Amino acid sequence: MTSCENRLACVLNEDIGKLILRLSIAGIMLFHGFFKLFNGIDGIKYLVTQAGLPEFIAYGIYFGEIVFPILIIIGLFTRISSLFFALTMVFAIFLAHSSDIFVLEDTGGPAIELPLLYLLTSISIMFMGAGRYSLDARCNKCTK
Repeated sequence: MTSCENRLACVLNEDIGKLILRLSIAGIMLFHGFFKLFNGIDGIKYLVTQAGLPEFIAYGIYFGEIVFPILIIIGLFTRISSLFFALTMVFAIFLAHSSDIFVLEDTGGPAIELPLLYLLTSISIMFMGAGRYSLDARCNKCTK
């Protein structure tokens, strides 16, 4: 590595990348969650009951789109929160986008591009963990 790359590596490290990834994907999901919080989840309830599931399952959207993203942002219980965030996206794809799974848009991208991006990013965070700039890292220091 050149000296320029070494200096950049000191500033541009993987922990900052993990922080940016957590803040961006979970922060953007909060917009969806707050929209549902203020406008209701009647559409979600309809999709859930149409799939033959009990209506109360629709309320899980508040965990999947508000609680888990907040935990991911602050980096607390990040891996398990990312797992449940991913499961939320699996449900979203199953309930709202199952007919679009193999459909391509006019631009060439998959019709389920956004939910798929949320799903795959949350799985990535689950495997990587929160990084140094998180409450998980702070709590681990306290227990060592």
